Order: sequence, then structure tokens, then C-alpha cells
Amino acid sequence: MKAEIIAVGTELLLGQIVNTNAQYLSQELASIGIDVYFQTVVGDNVERLSQAIKLGSERADLLIFTGGLGPTQDDLTKDAVAAVLGRSLHIDRMAMDNIDRFFQGRGVPMTENNRRQALAIDGGTPLPNETGLAVGNAVAENGKFYILLPGPPSELKPMFEQQAKPWILQHVLTQEEPLYSKMLKFAGIGESGLETRLLDLVENQSDPTLAPYAKESEVTIRISTKAKTQSEAMEKLDKLKEEIASRLSDHLYAEEDVPIEKTIVDMMTERGLTVSAAESCTGGLLMQSITSIPGSATVFLGGIVCYSNAMKEKLLNVPHDLLEGEDAPGAVSAETAKVLAEQVRMIVDTDFGLSITGVAGPGYSERKPVGLVYIGISRRGGDTAVFELNLKGNRDTIRIRSAKTVLYHLWKQLKTEAVEA
Repeated sequence: MKAEIIAVGTELLLGQIVNTNAQYLSQELASIGIDVYFQTVVGDNVERLSQAIKLGSERADLLIFTGGLGPTQDDLTKDAVAAVLGRSLHIDRMAMDNIDRFFQGRGVPMTENNRRQALAIDGGTPLPNETGLAVGNAVAENGKFYILLPGPPSELKPMFEQQAKPWILQHVLTQEEPLYSKMLKFAGIGESGLETRLLDLVENQSDPTLAPYAKESEVTIRISTKAKTQSEAMEKLDKLKEEIASRLSDHLYAEEDVPIEKTIVDMMTERGLTVSAAESCTGGLLMQSITSIPGSATVFLGGIVCYSNAMKEKLLNVPHDLLEGEDAPGAVSAETAKVLAEQVRMIVDTDFGLSITGVAGPGYSERKPVGLVYIGISRRGGDTAVFELNLKGNRDTIRIRSAKTVLYHLWKQLKTEAVEA
């Protein structure tokens, strides 16, 4: 089963909007065993859109359209698909009632062009829009399948999950065995390093399949198989998962698609542990990542952004002689990272204190190169570990990698403590 995603909108071609819908749909389709072979972006032009539809129908079994379902004259997706299929359009009564209620509830008159959002293709299945006004469509034609979804992600995602995906499972995948997948999340290792450790599995894979996906300082592996029953699928997936885990136990932090900070918050919550942080070059990025996780309030008790040397001295008691002077190690040093981690742990009174100090760039600082970062982890009743990082990339990349690396080393320490306990 081959699919093509056709995103409609001149604003996409102009770069005014990022096409996040294609990423979402590709992941969702892969999860049910449909391969996306092509992604097309076409402007609000009926002739070019019609050409894209005809070409897509020749090379794919399933075409999914995003955008072009609105009320204006340049919202042409339904018109173009209906014309290519030789079908007419009609007003879907339920969609029209929804639009009427929307305008009545706000006490404003409905302009006539809003009726376009209730148009549906004859012989197709209207897909109700629970979060917007434009109705979607699903159409089957001579062994080909067409799904029309709105452009705004807040409308597209609920419609796909609640309406389109069930329609695909019922009408498109009737002869296919279900696809089952497991997600494995890794930190502290890059995509190339991970692939090297798993090269034989990647090169010789047949069933289950193995696909890596890289994000900044994290790597995801999806292992997938088709099977008649869930128990049969899990037996195959678990066998491959155990083989991967045996090779990458120091990096595999979760068996679901979650960030490492979520795993850390869960581990610390379960054990009743707390953490604080002192950040210089990352300016609070580490604290933001931890506090973005629901339930982190019981784990993260507070922190300090100590961007300047004065704040390091006044708030975190870093000795002046450590920061200033011809022979001083300076703010960007292992010594300073150690003091920051220990002081913030004692000041906030937590089980762990984390620190980051470095040069995010651009430009040198204290005659030290961009990308030189020191991170510290102080444990109540234990030693303080300091790590030197030599990172590449722009300012944002260095800051993100610094924060993620601290989290990785904290996770490793939590994991080690759990094993020793």
C-alpha cells in the first residue's frame, strides 16, 4: 500500500508556513503499515492541483490532501478532486448545520462563501470536523482512495485520528495484516553511532523491520512487524528489542516515544528524589525542559540562572578568585561547574544539583572556544561528577545539546543507583 501526501497552499510554497502536517501524517500512516512514497506541495491553482492529483493517482494507492477546504475562492481542493474523478459536489447537511450554529452562537451573520466549507464530494464519506468548520471527505474510486483534510493542524489531527484513520482501516486495509510497533528511545549517542552498533540488524532486517529517527541529542528506533494477533507480534518485537537493549543498555532510556526528561521525572517521583539546577550559558533551558513535564513540581524544587559572574558570586557563592584573575580557571571551567552544582543543591536543599557553564557562541569567551561546556551533577551524600563537552553547531544547537547531555548523565546515575539498590 503506497501513499502520497498532497499539501495544498501557496503559503507553503512561499515558506510562510512550515508543513508539519506531512510529518504527522507520515508517522501516523507508517504506524498502520502504509508507506508514504511521495510528498507534494502545490499552490492554490486548480490546473496545477489537477495535474498533481492525476500524477498521484498513477503512482500511489492512497492520496491524502491537506488544506484548501476553506470558504474562499482559492480553496480549491474539493473542486479539483471532484473534477478529476468526474463527480459533483453537494452541501452536506450536518456540516452546514454545524456552520449555522457556529455563527448563530456568536451573533454574527454568516457570509455566503462559508457554505463552501460544507461541500462534500458525491458518493464519498463526509468527515465531520470536531474543531473547525470545513468538512473533510473520503472517497474510493477504482481501487484508489482519496482523503481530504483541513490545513490547520488543530483541525487536521483530530479529524485524522477520529474520522480518517478508522475509514482507512475499514476501507483501505481490508486485506492487510495489522501492523504492530514498538518505540525505543536512546540518549547520549548519535544516529551514526547507534547504527554502527546495530549495523548487522539494519542491513539484514526482514521481519521485524527497524527504522531509526534522529532528533537533537536523542534517537528513536521504531521496530515493526505485521501479524495476525498481537501476541504473535509482541513475541517477534520483544525478541528484537532484547537484542537491541543488550547492545545499547547505557543509552536505551524508554520503550515509548517520550523525552528523557519525562523518564527522569518518573524515576525521581517513584523514589521521592528532588533536583535543582544552576545554569549559565543555557539560560534556563534545562529547567524549562524538566518543568515542561506534568508532575515535575514534586521533583524540581527550583534553580538559578547565573548568566554573569556577579550572579555566580552573589547567588551561588562561587569564589571570586575562581572566576577572575590571570591564573583563574574562569567561569567556563570544571572547577566552576563543580561549585555551581554543589551550591545550588545545598541552597535549594535537593538530592541532586545540576550545573551548566560554557561558551554557546558566537565568539570566544575567556579565550575559550565556542562549544566548550562543563556540566556538573552533585549528589547529596555523594561525589560531584563533572564532564567536559566539546560541542559543534550554532548557538541553539550547543545550548540544547548541553541541557540534553546533563539529563543523560543524570538518567545514567539514577539507573546505576537503582541497580545497586
